[in-house]
Amino acid sequence: MSSREVVVLSVGGVRFVTRASTLQQFPESRLARMLNDDDREFKLVNGEFFVDRDGALFSYIMDFLRTLQVSLPSDFSDYQRLQREAEFFGLCPLADLLSQEHLLKPRLEILEVRFSLQEMQAFFRIFCSCSTTIEALAEQITVFTGQQSGQGWNSPFPSQKLLVPLPLERPSHHDMVFQCGTEYSAGDQFVARYVSIKPDNRKLINGTNVLGLLLDTLLRDGFRLISTRTVASEEKVECYSFERMKRAAGLTIVVSQTSGSSGVAQARRSQVQKGK
Repeated sequence: MSSREVVVLSVGGVRFVTRASTLQQFPESRLARMLNDDDREFKLVNGEFFVDRDGALFSYIMDFLRTLQVSLPSDFSDYQRLQREAEFFGLCPLADLLSQEHLLKPRLEILEVRFSLQEMQAFFRIFCSCSTTIEALAEQITVFTGQQSGQGWNSPFPSQKLLVPLPLERPSHHDMVFQCGTEYSAGDQFVARYVSIKPDNRKLINGTNVLGLLLDTLLRDGFRLISTRTVASEEKVECYSFERMKRAAGLTIVVSQTSGSSGVAQARRSQVQKGK
């Protein structure tokens, strides 16, 4: 049987078709022994191996055998049941990883935007529980500055050659600060700060417009607005709180094979996509 290239399994009535080499990824597992007729739990019926287990959960086991990675849906909750299935099939590395739910469970990410208007300037401060989100936003948000005359500072079409990008302030890994608007310089000159948020190409100077674009960007990125409040009425500081479910840092779990063993489980951090 081990020489068969294509193997058909019926697990709890759910049919799976795979290659023998896929089932032999872990030689000590019951699936590998099944091909050598070394396990009576698996019955060969009409050319298909039948086993009375959960077919829906077995689909995750097959995905693991094909990719050597654990990738579960964000709403997955049957960790103990899947661990029990992995133990039944003799896949110890998978069972060990499933016992560490904190590596696989999505976590709640909290983000807060603080916004205040002072005369002709608007100030923004963004806090987030996930530093990678702040890093991604820092790549999306650009502040441009330049001097304008008193008659042209509020032009909706700023002169490109007069504007210089400014680095964003990063008080810590979890927050960032920037501002837009104008402030008095000398004579009839004003220092103007425009904000651009990718993928939008506009350069906005009005704080309310920048706030609207920022909130829209966060909503498109999967955040959900959960509350708005005024935290300092005298300074007119408004606070917008968001949340979203985000996969844990150990998003992808890779199992590397070693000679003479059934596999060594290693948790590896996956590369987080920008803005995710």
